[in-house]
Amino acid sequence: MLAREVLDLIKINGWHHIELICLPADLHHHPDRIPAAVERAVAEARKQGVENIVIGYADCGTGGMLDATCNRLGVERLAGPHCFALYWGLNDFKSHEDENISTFFITDFLARNPDTFFFQPLGLDRHPELTEIYFANYTRALYLAQTDDAALTKSAERIAYMLGLAFERKYVGYGDLGDEIETLLPEFSSD
Repeated sequence: MLAREVLDLIKINGWHHIELICLPADLHHHPDRIPAAVERAVAEARKQGVENIVIGYADCGTGGMLDATCNRLGVERLAGPHCFALYWGLNDFKSHEDENISTFFITDFLARNPDTFFFQPLGLDRHPELTEIYFANYTRALYLAQTDDAALTKSAERIAYMLGLAFERKYVGYGDLGDEIETLLPEFSSD
């Protein structure tokens, strides 16, 4: 779910030595499967002689299972509970945790892929009555925009409308994502 943004940061910062290996985004629908997929990807990268491996996931709902896998494999992951915190900025997100308890977050990724990544996999396209069950405790949708794109904002508004949530937009750009990459791979920073 971060691939486009990581690729943008690689280009912006001249990190031509970084190779991005993507796992399926739909693993986010099954966070319990993320650690095993990461383990397979790390094993494959090591077979190919890759030494510096950073996991481009935050915890993403694994409940610490990803951290246990990373510790066992001797690799590090992006900081934070999820990409929303990275995009907003880890400290700023933490300072707003209480007010965001009933917030559904939207990123550019979800705004680009609402039907194929969200409505269809959750069955909301076929069973709209599930919306009330899934989202009963949410009061607003907050679009953390990485880009200033009117079409993506309209798509994010549509998602909020379909879920019956108040809509807000906050432009955050890449937030702490670039800093996190540089922190995890300091010898590869563009300085």
